[in-house]
Amino acid sequence: MKVPIESDEIKDEAAQAEPVNDAEIAADAAADAAEPELDPDEEAARVAEAIRRGEEAAEKELASDAGKLRAERDELAKKLAAVDDDIAAAKKQAADASERLVRLQADWDNYRRRTAAERLAEKERAAENLVLALLPVIDDMERAIEHAGATEGDEQLTHFVEGIEAVHAKMVGVLAKEGVEVIDPVGEPFEPLSHQAVGRVEDKDAYDETVAQVYQKGYRMGQKVIRTAMVTVTFGGPKRPAPEPEGEPGADEAK
Repeated sequence: MKVPIESDEIKDEAAQAEPVNDAEIAADAAADAAEPELDPDEEAARVAEAIRRGEEAAEKELASDAGKLRAERDELAKKLAAVDDDIAAAKKQAADASERLVRLQADWDNYRRRTAAERLAEKERAAENLVLALLPVIDDMERAIEHAGATEGDEQLTHFVEGIEAVHAKMVGVLAKEGVEVIDPVGEPFEPLSHQAVGRVEDKDAYDETVAQVYQKGYRMGQKVIRTAMVTVTFGGPKRPAPEPEGEPGADEAK
C-alpha cells in the first residue's frame, strides 16, 4: 500500500497554525465584563433618539405615501372630469338628436297634410273641370225640354221629351251625389257672389233687387260657386226688410 507523502508547503502551514489558547478566551470575556455600564439617563436619551428617528422615518414614509395618494386622487379627478365632460357632451348630442327628431316629425306631418290637401284640391279641380264640361250639355237639354214643352199634340215628341227629362234628371242626380248644387234663385234676394245680373226689370210689387228671371242656372260645388246664375233683377219696389238676428231676446216670446 502506498503512503501519501505530505509536501513541504502543507507542513509549513500546519506548523504556523497555533492551537487556540483557553487563556486568551477567558481574558477577552473578562475585558468585556470589565466595560462600564451605561448611565440610565444616557440610555433613556438613546432610546428617545431612536424613537425620534423612527418617528421621523415613519413621518417621511407617511408623507411619501400621502403624496402618492394625492397624485392618484388628482389623476382620478382628471379622469372623472373627463368622464363628466363626455357625459355632458353625450347628453347634449342626445338633446340635439331629440330636437331634430321632433322637427323632422313635424316636417313630415306638415308634408303629409300638405300633400293630402294638394291631392284633395287636385281631385276637386278635376271633378270641377268635368262638371263644367257637362254643364253646357245640361243647359242644352233644359232648353230642348223647355222648347218641346210648348209643342202639344205630338205623342212621339212627348215621349222623346220625357226621355230627355229622365236623362236630365239622372245627370243632375249624379252631380248632386258629387256635391254639385243647382243655383236657381227665382224670387230670392240678389247675391252678387252667386248671381250675375244681365238685366233689370221694374216691379213695384216685388222687393227691390229680387231675382225676377233666371236665364241660365248656376252651380255650386261644395262651398265654391263654379258658375254664377245669369239673372234679371227687379227695381222700383220696396226695400227688403233686414233679417232678424238669430237668438234675439224675446223672439220666442213674440212667436
